[in-house]
Parts: sequence; structure tokens; C-alpha cells
Amino acid sequence: MSDFKHYRINHSTQFVDKKDWQNHINGVKNFWNQAKRHMRKFNRIPKAHFELYLKGCEWRFNTPSKKQKSIIIKQMVKSKI
Repeated sequence: MSDFKHYRINHSTQFVDKKDWQNHINGVKNFWNQAKRHMRKFNRIPKAHFELYLKGCEWRFNTPSKKQKSIIIKQMVKSKI
């Protein structure tokens, strides 16, 4: 995570339609904020495994309900048996 560089964007001049940019950029920033917070717990992730950690963060972000997560995990376990 130490190679991460943050660039500021003037959203009023450098983004898509005014009606769309607020929701879009907030969602992206929210995802990266959650992902960085989650990955800090692991104190250095090997580059070879970074993509898997990121996919885990993506899954957690896109499946916010604990009940949904539980159902999906149970289905995955059943299909492996």
C-alpha cells in the first residue's frame, strides 16, 4: 500500500455529467477507503496475492448484508461438496 499515490481532481471541470459525478466518485472513494482500511490489518500483502485480497474487498463492498454473505458462502460450500 505504500506505493499508493493520491491525485486530486477538480470535479467541476474534469469529470462526467454533473448529475452523475457525485454518486460515482463517492462510491469509488468509499470502496478504496474501505479496501485500504481492511488491508492495513494484514501488514504487507505479497504482490502475488494482492489481487485476491482486492477481490475479497470487492465482494465485501458489493455484498453489504451479513445475511446475504452467509447465504452466498453456504451455497459455495454446498457446491464444493
